[in-house]
Amino acid sequence: MELEGRSAGGVAGGPAAGPGRSPGESALLDGWLQRGVGRGAGGGEAGACQPPVRQDPESGPEYEALPAGATVTTHMVAGAVAGILEHCVMYPVDCVKTRMQSLQPDPAARYRNVLEALWRIIRTEGLWRPMRGLNVTATGAGPAHALYFACYEKLKKTLSDVIHPGGNSHIANGAAGCVATLLHDAAMNPAEVVKQRMQMYNSPYHRVTDCVRAVWQNEGAGAFYRSYTTQLTMNVPFQAIHFMTYEFLQEHFNPQRRYNPSSHVLSGACAGAVAAAATTPLDVCKTLLNTQESLALNSNITGHITGMANAFRTVYQVGGVTAYFRGVQARVIYQIPSTAIAWSVYEFFKYLITKRQEEWREGK
Repeated sequence: MELEGRSAGGVAGGPAAGPGRSPGESALLDGWLQRGVGRGAGGGEAGACQPPVRQDPESGPEYEALPAGATVTTHMVAGAVAGILEHCVMYPVDCVKTRMQSLQPDPAARYRNVLEALWRIIRTEGLWRPMRGLNVTATGAGPAHALYFACYEKLKKTLSDVIHPGGNSHIANGAAGCVATLLHDAAMNPAEVVKQRMQMYNSPYHRVTDCVRAVWQNEGAGAFYRSYTTQLTMNVPFQAIHFMTYEFLQEHFNPQRRYNPSSHVLSGACAGAVAAAATTPLDVCKTLLNTQESLALNSNITGHITGMANAFRTVYQVGGVTAYFRGVQARVIYQIPSTAIAWSVYEFFKYLITKRQEEWREGK
């Protein structure tokens, strides 16, 4: 990175900079500037004037501090890649989570833990059964996460400048995460409905198009957003906890906000685990609204389960208080690597794209 202000007056001007200096002093100062010595730490004239510093080429650009580098497009591309990889890698565990949240599961679909569930599903239903519905999830995850991360980054900066100028505000982080969730869930909710119906034990759907057609014809277009309010009720606190925890941990593990894979993985994993455990009851209700589980319907009410209050009441009637925490183990196990993957991939691609943009600008 070229030194800024080389043609300006003052210290950065080279040998002629600074009245009253001897040619030897000016040449020595110019040599310091060219070698990048005196990085703002020392006393004397070089430390007091704080000349611009040459970037260490191995450390890469500080992408968090590059307003021209981290564009909306950068955030959207990095977010889309992160979302697709996160959902694809963790999809088998997500399938198990959906089944373990069933209120009245078939005896053949009662599992003690995630590993046993995966083994039994593969052994009795086929190797690729845990992956059914992956295509619709990947299709929805790309645009959903692109909107999600782009909105979050924009609002986080805007709100932080208002609430805590020049610093990081946890209130801004949480609020930005809540607003970003509105866009993410609006794009992702129809895919979630189709995905979870295909994940259930003895699901009659083998193809995404069959499921979409059946839901549309039998329940109407509104069925694709039946769980939207519950999804938001779950995801708004989830994302607020998630983003605030992630940014809090980044302040401790990565205070310079450089690209640091280990800190991104650790912060993402911890943030996901905390948020997942706290919002499991809402996730159980969302699954019930999405799947319209037949045994639960037959046991309690006629017609469809609609609305968060109805879902909460049905869960309690079928399984009591403990039913609200069905699948909590699978949910936490899913979220730990899921959020670790999402944040590490997102930060990597944001860093990579930003670095390439900076190199391209410098080469022009």
